[in-house]
Amino acid sequence: MTVRRYRIVHSTSFSYSAPVRAAHNELRMTPLNEAGQTTLENRIRIKPLTWSHVYRDHWGTHVMAMESLSPHDRLDIEATSTVERSEAEAEHTEGAHPEGVLDWDALHDRALQDRSYEWLMLSPRTRPGEAMAELVEGIRDLPRPKDAADEICAIVRSQMRYDTGITGVHSRAEEAWAERGGVCQDFAHITIGALRTLGLPARYVSGYLVPKRDSEVGETSVGESHAWIEYWDDDWVALDPTNGSAVGADHIIVARGRDYDDVPPFKGLYSGTATAALEVSVSITRLA
Repeated sequence: MTVRRYRIVHSTSFSYSAPVRAAHNELRMTPLNEAGQTTLENRIRIKPLTWSHVYRDHWGTHVMAMESLSPHDRLDIEATSTVERSEAEAEHTEGAHPEGVLDWDALHDRALQDRSYEWLMLSPRTRPGEAMAELVEGIRDLPRPKDAADEICAIVRSQMRYDTGITGVHSRAEEAWAERGGVCQDFAHITIGALRTLGLPARYVSGYLVPKRDSEVGETSVGESHAWIEYWDDDWVALDPTNGSAVGADHIIVARGRDYDDVPPFKGLYSGTATAALEVSVSITRLA
């Protein structure tokens, strides 16, 4: 079994046009521990820092709540993680049942629908809009839910272009679909909205994608945050609609939620009238 070890350094800096009196924020920058992924180390440095508290949110994500209560004109955050990733996740998500497990009747079972309510609701972020909803209707006749999920991912991958200039952090699925372009966040929202329209429970996954799959030990690459999806087929099955691929040892999982609003790496507020400029960088080094 292939095992890889990575060091991820995720740096975030806010520069304010004038000193702010206080800042209150939540950080989701700690990779999860689960089958196929072990976080050996996670260290978050914050300057300035007055108080912090770590907890797990409703979705199981590690969250650091923090406050900076002294006047400051810059806030620096650096999250350093060492993660060991194996192919176990890829083997699991590809599964022992390549044809799928659930049929449509099982998927529409009332008990399953009740348990999955939060993964079926269409939020403003994931609502697909009329154009995508019409396209999805033609997929309902496929033999199994897995066939529909694969087809939706293939459609999104083929009809969307990756373009960082079309959408923003607050964009919705129907807006990105209308433009036929966006970033990984948009690809995930569109796919989730289409799956939920069909009655497939689906969730948003946030983390990192190793930018250079064949990197040498000791090599550092410039990375960025990445998003993909998981849908329910008697277990969670992961797909990456942006890259049209399965999810494996090059995907490092940080957070899960209904959509991006549940998982941003950094969110909060500050006290003052200053404007803020954001700088973000991610580096990924292969250690083994």
